[in-house]
Amino acid sequence: MPSVDLNCDMGEAFGPWPMGNDAELMKFVSSVNVACGFHAGDASTMRRTVELAVENGVAIGAHPGYPDLQGFGRRNMSLSPGEIYDQVVYQVAALKGIFESRGTRLRHVKPH
Repeated sequence: MPSVDLNCDMGEAFGPWPMGNDAELMKFVSSVNVACGFHAGDASTMRRTVELAVENGVAIGAHPGYPDLQGFGRRNMSLSPGEIYDQVVYQVAALKGIFESRGTRLRHVKPH
């Protein structure tokens, strides 16, 4: 039987500044892309988002972005392919640590 993966970017809050209602929205999606801290999110938000996804049986992916908190990862940045590679590996590895501490695994990567 065909199925649809309803996917959503989440975990984009930063410190005391909430962004969206991840807990409520999580009930309606089948996979999420967790912001990895460079364009949005932070370590605590990443952990809470992963925990919500695990509780709701939702597949979890990494959502790395440019190091641009002020511009939400949308400003033009002149980075070499090597710099982009290093930044993606760094962000995905940070989220991987949270995944492993919660007994789950990375399902996909969706660059910002």
